Amino acid sequence: MEGSRCAVVGSGLAALAAYATLRHGGLEPEQIVVLGTHDDPTSVWRERAMSIRQRRMRSESDGHLGATSFPGLSVRATIRTGSLRPLVASLANRYHPTVDEFLAHANWVREQTGWDRSFVERRVQRVRAVEGGFELDGEGPVAHVLVATGHPGLARAKEHPTAVHAYEPHEYASRVAIVGAGMAAATEWLNALDAGSEVVSIRRRPPLRRPLSAPRPLFSKRGLASFHRTAPTRRAAVLRDLSAPSYPPGREWDEPIERAMSASQFRVSDSSRAQEWAQQVICATGFLHGYRHDMLLADLVDAHALETHDGWIVLAPDSTVPALTDESRTLSLAGVAAQWAFPAADTIAGAKYAARAFLRRTCRTR
Repeated sequence: MEGSRCAVVGSGLAALAAYATLRHGGLEPEQIVVLGTHDDPTSVWRERAMSIRQRRMRSESDGHLGATSFPGLSVRATIRTGSLRPLVASLANRYHPTVDEFLAHANWVREQTGWDRSFVERRVQRVRAVEGGFELDGEGPVAHVLVATGHPGLARAKEHPTAVHAYEPHEYASRVAIVGAGMAAATEWLNALDAGSEVVSIRRRPPLRRPLSAPRPLFSKRGLASFHRTAPTRRAAVLRDLSAPSYPPGREWDEPIERAMSASQFRVSDSSRAQEWAQQVICATGFLHGYRHDMLLADLVDAHALETHDGWIVLAPDSTVPALTDESRTLSLAGVAAQWAFPAADTIAGAKYAARAFLRRTCRTR
């Protein structure tokens, strides 16, 4: 860590996006230290995607880990295949790259940026503000730190203690109950039906149908400016609404379900009695919510008495922690913990939003 100007705490997709952005901005690998538990930044995400047999990304052409939006994955697909179809689909926001395309490009970004030259395998447990920056587990100081520790854990339904989580490796029994109604649940409905299972969807409310994880205006400068102007109570309400289960509209989702319902192979229930019928229960209930589930963030909040609201750490619009950021140092959050600044912070677009703001601060204080 000695001599490093920036530290990225975490080693997942958001960390790679931040690293690629810093390298594109002119920082050398020796000026950046990446501290995390996985040398392959795609490994955790890949295991979850494989567990739910995910084939395509929900994100669009620019949902990749490169520092710049252009060229997006649709442009790369057009160059690779010689077909204009990916590019045309992208113009209508209908291009969704395959998981294999996304991962191949992520590996390319890792190699091209020199990620492995900066990576140190280490789980950081404590961040403290000191004169000249921040100490990480007592080492430092480092002037600029971006924390991108990812989702704090899988959310499990207490009423189904023996259930397997959708993001854990599993097969499908003949009679399957799937708890949840979001993207992972919808993917699991189709997976189980393809495996020949009878499926019961256990849900508390009907899912929303959204192309992206948040309404498109919240990815725009104007939409974000409006979001940043909202009072804390209203902002928290918006974020709670966004946590409601959703998956994209489209025939590829609807037609298999309609066929299965007609064949009495799929039904919806709001009752836990379906567990008695099922041979297998799959919890497609996503992740734990709130900074308290992340030990590093909870410790940071308690040690520095940071402002929070309803489980979110209050951030400035540029994803920095206001009380610990000044003209000489920066503490930023990226990934799901940065939702106070960017509602869809757990997307690739959200990771890049935080990374670009972090780069601007490091450049300003050189």
